[in-house]
Amino acid sequence: MGMKRISEFLAGLLFGTGLLLSGMTDPGKVIGFLDVTGTWDPSLALVMGGAIAVSFLAFRVAKRSKASFLGAAFRLPVSDKVDKPLIIGSLIFGVGWGLVGFCPGPAIVSMAAGQPKALIFGLAMFVGMLVFGIGKRCLGQPRVP
Repeated sequence: MGMKRISEFLAGLLFGTGLLLSGMTDPGKVIGFLDVTGTWDPSLALVMGGAIAVSFLAFRVAKRSKASFLGAAFRLPVSDKVDKPLIIGSLIFGVGWGLVGFCPGPAIVSMAAGQPKALIFGLAMFVGMLVFGIGKRCLGQPRVP
């Protein structure tokens, strides 16, 4: 196992541990955060604020660097265009997150913990990705690497 795989595993482990400790894997806590007109739970705003701050700094460093710490080339987004597919995808993501309290990262952590709701969500997410991929191919659009 090379250094790249070890670093990927450690980054995933750190991310998953952070999700567990912050409560992001608890759909009830997430739905409580999204319920701004009811019994709103603002605690996840701190988690998101921390994530935004760390990401902001990491992207600043990445933009100035030619490669990652392990020598891999960066593949940063090249477009800042807000278009129809981005808006529609964001809406679908938001509705799904609001309905079930999972987004992909926490769902994967929760699936690994054996949560039945997360397993159902994971299956639905996988089917959605398959349908999306088939739709893109039928429309003749190129795949994103």
